[in-house]
Amino acid sequence: MFTGIITDVGKVRSIAKTGDTRFVIETAYDTDGIDLGASIACAGCCLTVVEKGRDKAGNWFAVDASAETLEVTTLSRWKVGTPVNLERALRLGDELGGHIVSGHVDGIARIVSIEPEGDSRRFIFKVPKKLKKFIAAKGSVTLDGTSLTVNKVKDNQFGVNIIPHTQSVTTWGQSQAGDLVNLEIDVLARYVARLAEKE
Repeated sequence: MFTGIITDVGKVRSIAKTGDTRFVIETAYDTDGIDLGASIACAGCCLTVVEKGRDKAGNWFAVDASAETLEVTTLSRWKVGTPVNLERALRLGDELGGHIVSGHVDGIARIVSIEPEGDSRRFIFKVPKKLKKFIAAKGSVTLDGTSLTVNKVKDNQFGVNIIPHTQSVTTWGQSQAGDLVNLEIDVLARYVARLAEKE
């Protein structure tokens, strides 16, 4: 489990394609404190640490992504140098600053537009039509691992405001219209929708 509060922006160091695809990600995390087998949300996708280390370039860890993961997330578009929002798994007693995030990506959203709004920026996203029923104004969504509040919804598009602090400590400050991002719907919305179907 995660909270959607980004704690580091890593960078893809290398990509190796064997049976699965192995990504090596540079990080500011102290990898001595990360166990092999630990979960780290990488752009909102829960992945398992399979290697780790430290060298002259800094700390790094490696994760494997299956063909299915590559198909339903943006990871297939990663290149060497791609910045990646990172969050380590929630521990009992940690502050829940965002909302409950599983790290299981539901689909890919596209940035339709980005406009200044005060000191913030208003992002409009388009989502697959099958997911639009799970997104509600004032509800939560996870986009590239970041917990965000939905402002306005219209059909299969919705808007969020991203404040300057969030832009500076995540990848959102580098985002452009047309970019694709990983989307995880709110777990509560998922279960409410399922209950409604049964009724």
